[in-house]
Amino acid sequence: MQILAQETASPPPPPTNICDLGPLLETNEKEEAINEYGPAFVEMVQESGVYAPAFDFFTTSMLWTVIAAALVFIMHLGFACLESGLCQAKNTVNILFKNVFIISIGVLTYALWGFNTHYPGDSWIIGGWLALGGSIGDLNADGGSTFSYGGLDLAMTGYGDFIFQSMFAATAATIVSGAVAERIKLGTFMIYATILVGFGYTIAGSWHWGGGWLGGLNGDAGFKDFAGSTVVHAFGGFAALAAVIVLGPRTGKYVNGKVKPILGHSMPLATIGVFLLFLGWFGFNGGSVLSANPGPLGLVFTTTTLAACAGAIAAITVAWIKFGKPDLSMALNGVLAGLVGITANADIVSPIGAITIGAIAGIIMVFSVILFDSVLKIDDPVGAISVHGICGIWGTLACALFDTTDSGYTISGQLIGCLSVCVFAFLFSFALCHILKAIGGIRVTEEEEKMGLDVSEHGQPAYSAVDSLGSEAALKL
Repeated sequence: MQILAQETASPPPPPTNICDLGPLLETNEKEEAINEYGPAFVEMVQESGVYAPAFDFFTTSMLWTVIAAALVFIMHLGFACLESGLCQAKNTVNILFKNVFIISIGVLTYALWGFNTHYPGDSWIIGGWLALGGSIGDLNADGGSTFSYGGLDLAMTGYGDFIFQSMFAATAATIVSGAVAERIKLGTFMIYATILVGFGYTIAGSWHWGGGWLGGLNGDAGFKDFAGSTVVHAFGGFAALAAVIVLGPRTGKYVNGKVKPILGHSMPLATIGVFLLFLGWFGFNGGSVLSANPGPLGLVFTTTTLAACAGAIAAITVAWIKFGKPDLSMALNGVLAGLVGITANADIVSPIGAITIGAIAGIIMVFSVILFDSVLKIDDPVGAISVHGICGIWGTLACALFDTTDSGYTISGQLIGCLSVCVFAFLFSFALCHILKAIGGIRVTEEEEKMGLDVSEHGQPAYSAVDSLGSEAALKL
């Protein structure tokens, strides 16, 4: 998904009539000619009625890019439904509010400085490591509305590029939102999410997709993370781990060293959320092809689907054996585990490889959830750390194990890149949480937690039944 402007040689003389168009497009200077004289070509094609495959491809690819952006946007509704369903009814409004805020602040910060921090070009403060960009400005300037924005390898306009990438930006904070649900102060979380999305995510992302130092790993191959198993999901998962450690478990979760389950209030809502996420992932991975090229696009859709289904079946099987009953929450997280696992490598693995990656991710997720919840006593209501953090690492390493393109990806190179992002995410989040804790506190009071954040933070219960029962009964929900 790396997006870098291409340097082009001096273009050939412009065509003076439509008869010059065909031969020119068949020369080695085809791309340079398209970049330089795209608008003139389009005008001539429109006047003559001659079919121009290059421009048809550009238009189709741009259309697919904005459709993919809309699909990724739908994922935020999926996260909201999943998180709400797996948490208690008395915290539903709080969870939904956080998700509305996250997408809103994520897009705005990405426009104001995040996009040009993520993709700094030559504007590094510390080469390959640190950049801080300005606002997006006019993305139609300097060819941002034509092929010259990125040539044939990036078949979208400047604004198409921005809107697709901006949908990714808020995902890291959304992952954290689920892990810290039901006990974090709303105002504190809003500040946390703004800083994490605006600075933490964009800096880590610039290391890979912005042409940063991760490009030097694996020899000439560079670090492989197709759509963000590490840069998006593992980053969010390890940021969540740090936040949960600082925040502590929910009241009543661990009593006398024993785990007390705190059940979610709506498995139907959680299930709807996962299906929405599954749908959105076709845009998440499919859009990362960065064009409507039918070859890689078809492969990515296929591997994404196979991995998700394999993750679900593997998680269902292992959890059924482990617990003696089929567990819906494990099945749902199995789908997500498979999707996270395939996100780094969807464009380079075979269908059988995708099934294997997804199945292993589903198995890893089950045991990881048990480890964090029962052994380490780290309270993650939705399993975000396991699904996104641990399975994100697995998916990144799988690039070296299942690559069918012989690109030279290595376990060591992938591990260095992945762990670097994870450690950065953890330390950034850990430091940020401690600063916010020292300034104004990070956790609601025990009384507010028992009452539910809908009432204590918003004065607005999600369900009339909760409101009519009164606060005493609400403590039991």
